[in-house]
Amino acid sequence: MIFAVVGPSGAGKDTLLAGAKAALPDLHIAKRVITRPTEAGGEDFEGVTSEDFAARKAAGEFILDWQAHGLSYGLPKSETLGPRVLFNGSRSILRQARAIFPDLQVILVTAPDAVLAARLAARGRETAADIEKRLERAGFKLPDGLCVTTVVNDGSEAQGIERMIAALQPERA
Repeated sequence: MIFAVVGPSGAGKDTLLAGAKAALPDLHIAKRVITRPTEAGGEDFEGVTSEDFAARKAAGEFILDWQAHGLSYGLPKSETLGPRVLFNGSRSILRQARAIFPDLQVILVTAPDAVLAARLAARGRETAADIEKRLERAGFKLPDGLCVTTVVNDGSEAQGIERMIAALQPERA
């Protein structure tokens, strides 16, 4: 089974993914390829140049790829193997992902705007104007016809992880 984890910037997707992985070792968190320096921090990803990304895309390495916030993101085919795989995705590729993975489960991680703004400011990667743009996009609508579970991450880290684990339980998937 494959889970696409989506949500606005600052919702805590990476934190919840890491916590779920620690609690459920059989999960595989897909490592994305991103045109951002690895030193930028955040999730465990492979940072590459735009040229390297384009070459890998042309070689067919990515099962999914997308653009967001001025960066290119790729999900390598090799990262989607296993009984339970989670990937941090984008709502823009959910229809395409469902066509590739018919049993796709979507987990929408969200939080109130004030929480999102505080988290974005704390990570220090965006300007105030960038944060405002990300908040404007936070209330997005997902495509119809998907199996979606919402995880509201508005409390403690432990509460958010508990909610993520509940969303991954077989009886809910």
